[in-house]
Amino acid sequence: MAVSYVFLALFLVIIGYLVRFVYVDGDTYRNNAYNNKRLALLEDKYARGDIVAADGTVLATTNVDEDGTETRVYPLSEVFAHVVGYRYNGVTGLESLAGSYLLDSHENPALRIIESLRGIKTRGDTVQTTLDVGLQQAAYNALDGRSGAIVVMEPATGKVLAMVSEPDFDPNTLEDDWDWLVDEESDNSNLVNRATQGLYAPGSTFKVLTTLEFMREYPGSWQKFSFDCDSAYESGDEIIRCSHGIAHGEENITEAFAQSCNGAFANIGEQLSFAKFHALCQEAGFNRKTASRVPMAVSQFVLDNNNSEWKVLQTAIGQGETQMTPFLNCMIAAAVANDGKMMNPYLIESVLSRYGDKVASFGPETMTELMSKEEAAQIGAMMRAVVTDGTGDDAAGDGYKAYGKTGSAEINKDSDTHAWFIGYAEDDKDPSRKIAISVIVEQGGSGGSVAAPLAKKVFRAYFGE
Repeated sequence: MAVSYVFLALFLVIIGYLVRFVYVDGDTYRNNAYNNKRLALLEDKYARGDIVAADGTVLATTNVDEDGTETRVYPLSEVFAHVVGYRYNGVTGLESLAGSYLLDSHENPALRIIESLRGIKTRGDTVQTTLDVGLQQAAYNALDGRSGAIVVMEPATGKVLAMVSEPDFDPNTLEDDWDWLVDEESDNSNLVNRATQGLYAPGSTFKVLTTLEFMREYPGSWQKFSFDCDSAYESGDEIIRCSHGIAHGEENITEAFAQSCNGAFANIGEQLSFAKFHALCQEAGFNRKTASRVPMAVSQFVLDNNNSEWKVLQTAIGQGETQMTPFLNCMIAAAVANDGKMMNPYLIESVLSRYGDKVASFGPETMTELMSKEEAAQIGAMMRAVVTDGTGDDAAGDGYKAYGKTGSAEINKDSDTHAWFIGYAEDDKDPSRKIAISVIVEQGGSGGSVAAPLAKKVFRAYFGE
């Protein structure tokens, strides 16, 4: 009798596993890069379905000639190039992420049989995205061909509203342009989505996490922090200098954050537990593949128990060996805007049949509570000071209230810097209506003077100034 129960239990476990594999994890496996051969076989049966924006604007469609020749067409070409992706010599972007939906169909089975008998491919389902055409265009125009990326997200839900990467490419002419796009002598990397795959030193934008860790380790005294900045901070044989040699004078933590004082944050970094700081950064998405519904490169935080003084000081101000994607930086800004909850970002809103029937839908999903509501409010107040009294005043505008953190990340001994701005904005009339943003301009210079104005352009487009 006992043996029977054992076999029954094993049988139920197998059934449970199969149900989870097919219905819960099915799309993950179907869209896995190692499963591209299966999706390629489906292209013999289905004409790839449409990819559309949140308002129904077609971003990718398949034209079929009378002789059955298929052409994948991207009506808005370069504007959505990286986020929508392509399917030539590989599959990228939403073309890959939504492949199992685009190569499946929920149309009338009888019609599918008739089409099959006539030698006509069945049209795949339509994937409706979260992307906002107007906001995407605004971000594309703001970047204006400069190398870098802009990501825009809805903090309360995790919806990705816009994602732009430059340099770009035209997916409609990819076959003709392929050779020069992959030319080894070119360092433009046009095909790389810098928003999700680019890894950069975050510069002073990283001070959001340094501040959060300091608050947690010194709950009774962090608000009493005081630092006298004379433009350079010396620790042993090491010197950390403030940008442009500015001496900020006596400042509290909010003033140090708003003015992006490197000396103050180097001093703070020396007071932190490396183990605790490492744990916080890992919770924020560093050093691991997250469960994000938008694939991205793994950001890196490398402080451990065997650090040089220079490494500690540099890490505290977002330099050294720390690297992160613009996408993750946007997620962190969104978490501050969302009372500390980091939402799982998503690009696919729903899947529709040829007749417009909704066959699948996706919604908000909390990834982690990165900080408490109180911590988020305190950091948010500092980010507000960046815009009202600090380095990010160029992000301010009418009709909305902006919060941010600028960054100027040094990338070589010549002091060339990537320009960063991360933050969020809320509607003056409806504070619950918010968007989060991450902007990086490669070798752009100052985050405050270069990246913050680009964020302003996107905020104005969204809030209708």
